[in-house]
Amino acid sequence: MGWVDAGRKPGRAGLKWADADVNAAAAVCAAQLPVVGALLWLGTLNDDPYGAAYGSSFGLACLLLFAPLLLWVLGQLHAAVHTMPAATLARLTVRRAGGREWCWHLVFIGVLGALWSVVGAAVGGWSFLAGALWIVAIGVLPALGVAYVRGRTRTTGRAPRGRRIWLASALGSTGLSVVVLVAGTVAQSTGLIKEYEPPKLSAGELAGVWRGGHGAVLRLGTGGRAALTKVAAEPGHHEPMTTEFMVCGGTGTWFLDTDGAHDHYSVNGPEERDGVVVTVPGCGDATFWTIGGSEDEPELYVLFGDPDSGDLRRLRRD
Repeated sequence: MGWVDAGRKPGRAGLKWADADVNAAAAVCAAQLPVVGALLWLGTLNDDPYGAAYGSSFGLACLLLFAPLLLWVLGQLHAAVHTMPAATLARLTVRRAGGREWCWHLVFIGVLGALWSVVGAAVGGWSFLAGALWIVAIGVLPALGVAYVRGRTRTTGRAPRGRRIWLASALGSTGLSVVVLVAGTVAQSTGLIKEYEPPKLSAGELAGVWRGGHGAVLRLGTGGRAALTKVAAEPGHHEPMTTEFMVCGGTGTWFLDTDGAHDHYSVNGPEERDGVVVTVPGCGDATFWTIGGSEDEPELYVLFGDPDSGDLRRLRRD
């Protein structure tokens, strides 16, 4: 059972996917995604948010409204391109080499995960190893879910209904996600997970060479002189929160701002983040580079546009 056997000789199961198998693969995949998201959120509680904020109430409402449909689509897609093709390869291998089908299923989850990671590395430019690990990890539970449903079908003589499979997955996903979110909130409120605090750097500690993407180089001299090469800068006469910026080069001045007076994106005051104000003639307005990172690996960053979707430019000490 678990595979469609109609028209096949005894002991010769067909390769057509059974509805219960597909539902199990899709439902388990969809169920684990919110839990993975909650775990990723837990791991970022003490990271630098780079000015990002939580979404608006309207955005959160839209997310909650469309999340079930999105998860269903993602689950079905994952089942179609990963879990069930690996199941087919496992069945074919068992016919020729023997062994336990669920073990071969996990093997081919790894093989297809590596192949999909090659595609991602070639098209999306991501890390092959990291991509393969993520894809394989996300594929393990759906494969085990298929094995469970097949075992249950053999034991009871009938396959579980799709609605029951999806309901059980939804309840389990919701419960685990709530546990992770509550645990993270409690850990943060009790100090077990410390809230991120940016490093406090003096002007002398800031002096030096800072490099970023696209060949950006910012040299901060000890005498308040600055030299720029392909560095992003605020455009002249701009409105706060604009995504527009200039890419500038030249020489100018800089100073350390410890009260946020030159930060266009925050309310001025001593509680704001320290930053470096860089001014170069012909490069628009003065640009406020916020100090971030850590004491060991400090960064300078500026965010152009909305905190949740703007263009973030970062510089790291050379």
